[in-house]
Amino acid sequence: MSETVSFGYEDVAPEDKEGRVGAVFSSVARKYDIMNDAMSAGMHRLWKDKFVRRVKPREGEQILDMAGGTGDIAFRMEAAGATVTVSDINQDMLDVGIERAMERGIDTLVWSRQNAEELTFPDRFFDAYTIAFGIRNVTHIDKALAEAHRVLKYGGRFFCLEFSTTEWPGFKEVYDAYSHRLVPKIGSMIAGDAESYRYLIESIRRFPPMPEFEGMIRAAGFKHTKVEPILGGLVAIHSGWKV
Repeated sequence: MSETVSFGYEDVAPEDKEGRVGAVFSSVARKYDIMNDAMSAGMHRLWKDKFVRRVKPREGEQILDMAGGTGDIAFRMEAAGATVTVSDINQDMLDVGIERAMERGIDTLVWSRQNAEELTFPDRFFDAYTIAFGIRNVTHIDKALAEAHRVLKYGGRFFCLEFSTTEWPGFKEVYDAYSHRLVPKIGSMIAGDAESYRYLIESIRRFPPMPEFEGMIRAAGFKHTKVEPILGGLVAIHSGWKV
C-alpha cells in the first residue's frame, strides 16, 4: 500500500497534500489575522507574546521564522534587534506579511519562500528557529524537524508553537463543539471560506499529542526538549537545543 498523509480527516497521497494545503492558505491569506482574532477571541496575541518571550531573541542573532507568513512572530522578534528571516512555502501569505511590514515601516526583515522540508540555507547558519501554528501543515514533519536541526548552529534553539489537545476535563468537550460547529461558520462569514477553516480544525485533531511530538523533536537530534502546555494543552510551546 502506498504511503498516505493526513489532510484534515482525509488521508491523501503525499504529493497531493502540499498543493491542497497551499490552496487553503492562498484562500485565507488576506483574512488570516482577522480570523485568528475571531477564532481565539484575541488570545493568539497573548500566546505569541509568551512564545517570543521564551525564544528570547537578542540583538545580532540570526533567526529563521518558518511558516512565518503574515509576520506576526517576526515583527515581535525584530523589535528585539534580531535579524529575522521570514520563510513560508506560500507566496500569498508572504505577500501579506511584506505589505504589513511596509505599513509598519519595518525594512529589516528578510523574506524568503521556502519549503520547510528542503531549506536552501547552509548548515549551522541560524541561532534560533521558530515555527508558530505551521508545522502541522507540513507533509513530512520529521523532514522539517531534521532541516531545522541542520540549519541551526551548535547551541542553537528550536521553538514551536502549535495547537494540541487540551487535557482539562469539560473544557475539551466545549472546545471540540465550538471548533467543529462554529469555526467553519465564522470562516464563511469573515473569509468567505468555510472549507479551509474546516480543514484547519481537522488538522489540529490529527496532529500528534504533546508527548509524541516531543519524541519527534528528540528523534531529529534535539536535546533538553521541553513542552509548556497552555490552557491545559490546547496550545503548547515545544522547545529543544542543538548541542
